[in-house]
Amino acid sequence: MQGRAAVTGTGEPAFSIADWIQLVRVPQWIKNFFVLAPLLFSGEATRLTEVARAFAAFTMFCLLASAIYLWNDAADAAADRAHPTKRDRPIAAGRIAPRHARTVGAVLAAAALVFAWLIAPPLALIALTYLGLNVLYTVRLKEMVLLDVFALAAFFILRLLAGATAIGVRPSIWLLLCGGLLALYLGFTKRRHELSTMGSGSAEHRSVLSHYSPAFLDQMSGVLLSVTVVSYILYTVSSETARNAGDDLLTYSTVFVLYGVFRYLYLVHLRDGGSPTRTLLTDRALMVNVILWVAYCAWVIY
Repeated sequence: MQGRAAVTGTGEPAFSIADWIQLVRVPQWIKNFFVLAPLLFSGEATRLTEVARAFAAFTMFCLLASAIYLWNDAADAAADRAHPTKRDRPIAAGRIAPRHARTVGAVLAAAALVFAWLIAPPLALIALTYLGLNVLYTVRLKEMVLLDVFALAAFFILRLLAGATAIGVRPSIWLLLCGGLLALYLGFTKRRHELSTMGSGSAEHRSVLSHYSPAFLDQMSGVLLSVTVVSYILYTVSSETARNAGDDLLTYSTVFVLYGVFRYLYLVHLRDGGSPTRTLLTDRALMVNVILWVAYCAWVIY
């Protein structure tokens, strides 16, 4: 049985730097690479000024996302203690006090908003929207069937909008559509994984899971997989990026997209795909596929 967390002489929980690194979810920052997608597909990646602005927006989102993780962990500590893996998180395990996490989260959020304003004032509005939607998700949306996954998809769309705003380009409707559909696909497959791994106790950790069934989630995943791939194919032949690239070379990048979504679905059914971030970082085949896709798209566009 796991022992209680150590305490300092003042009665506060003892913690390490590693606990804070775990708490701010550094591996989850990989989601913020969505911010860089407009830079790649707009053809602006050869301009150092725009590259710097895009990476500044990426950094801003990392700060903002970490703030939200801190607040969420502080709010969900009781529920996390009932989860087979989340109970080891620093707050749930009692190594970091919730009030300390909330304070650090507030500092990170304030820094992110100031940073966003300095990059581009409209970016601060997107950051505020992202922050507000996350609060709404934590308070209510995560308990509402379907809307919980749609909210997760909205977070990725806001990342794409932030990336376009940072470099001063109009966001591509095709890029927003493909990104949103992919995020929905990942969201529903994540819910499917949670149901399969937690079984009858899934609703105790996430109440919305009581409204989902494996058959429904499998159907939604299948539909979204198909729609996402078709949308991407249309993007590669109909978008301004495709027209600027010329020929049909961008269309061939669909091979990487097909392999990626099929590989992820395969991992979900192996019960190894609950977290898109962890799956991407631990599955070598999927990681290599993403790198090859980015490299191929960059070669075609530039």
